[in-house]
Amino acid sequence: MTTEISASGSLSGIRVIEAGQLLAGPFAATLMGDQGADVIKVEAPGAGDPMRAWGRTDGDSLWWPVVGRNKRSVTLNLREEEGQEIFLRLVAEADIVVENFRPGTFEKWGLSYERLKEVNPGIILVRVSGYGQTGPYSHRAGYGSIGEAMGGLRYILGDPDRQPARAGISIGDSLAAMHACVGALSALQHRNVTGEGQVVDASIYESVLAMMESLVTEWDVAQYQRERTGAILPNVAPSNVYPTKDGQLILIAANQDTVFSRLADAMGHPEWSAPGHEYSTHVGRGKAQTELDDLISAWTSTLVADELLELMSSGGVPAGRIYRAADMLEDPHFQARDSIVEVPDQTFGQLKMQNVVPKMSLTPGTIRWTGPDLGQHNDDVYDDLLGIDSEARADLAQRGII
Repeated sequence: MTTEISASGSLSGIRVIEAGQLLAGPFAATLMGDQGADVIKVEAPGAGDPMRAWGRTDGDSLWWPVVGRNKRSVTLNLREEEGQEIFLRLVAEADIVVENFRPGTFEKWGLSYERLKEVNPGIILVRVSGYGQTGPYSHRAGYGSIGEAMGGLRYILGDPDRQPARAGISIGDSLAAMHACVGALSALQHRNVTGEGQVVDASIYESVLAMMESLVTEWDVAQYQRERTGAILPNVAPSNVYPTKDGQLILIAANQDTVFSRLADAMGHPEWSAPGHEYSTHVGRGKAQTELDDLISAWTSTLVADELLELMSSGGVPAGRIYRAADMLEDPHFQARDSIVEVPDQTFGQLKMQNVVPKMSLTPGTIRWTGPDLGQHNDDVYDDLLGIDSEARADLAQRGII
């Protein structure tokens, strides 16, 4: 099946070759594809990305349509020299290559950056791995969960009386992908100015570490070790989940002085924010965090959720429900902004999924199609782009090269 490529978005005209699997590398390419890049995903013949088998419903993946969206799929055996030569021909026609194999794998296949640069001096090689391309751990297998642990996130997630928890998503992989995408676009700008390509080395553990705020600095200066604190941030108050009369949970974040003043007014205690009161400063509220949360919980428990939310909104206090997927689909704000869109899918007919982020005023990205079948675009790419005729393609397929 041939797909017409008519990309919209600021990266239209940029070609990305994705030679990765699972989430960390592929999500970086998804982000670029969402903004209009022509992403050609290279997958092993007969197998493909393991994500094709994740989140199954009646034998079909519900992960793959999302992570594989806006990509063209070709099959190619990179373990064979002939496959490597075809890959180099693709590189010659590309701007960016994304790979997330264990460091050294591309080199073993004869696809080092130096080799890629020989066929395309301006190529940008984006390398996503657990520990980075250098250092004593670089050769280790590195999944997102290990990067989350090493980067400091796992230790502080969860309740203090339990083992470290994990986020319910592959946050380490996704953070690495986002930093890899930032690196790719930065390298693209550098190439626009100088003509030079370069290597983008995005590790999972450092991508997690980058999000850890002042964790390292607090230890370095004050020997303060952040610990697991459940639903709160220590000394940041009030900012917690509070119960309502009708059994719902509402998140209220009023830790800034001016915002707390508005919350105090709504609760009928304007004196709490008056100068000199123990609750009037960030430090004071932090010291009284548990006490303050108890007072707010007692108050919110007298109100139904809708009443509480209206009171917070009219008072300028950030507050909201804790959403599940069903809540998102029904919410008028999600609908007004097209945060979730329905897209045609060749397996399911129609699928709802998150839209492109961020929204661009002049060059909005689009979801042009969902994850393609394995090798769906072999004819498009190998014939139209590389000029490999049907007889040669049949021979390559018969020998397991494509």
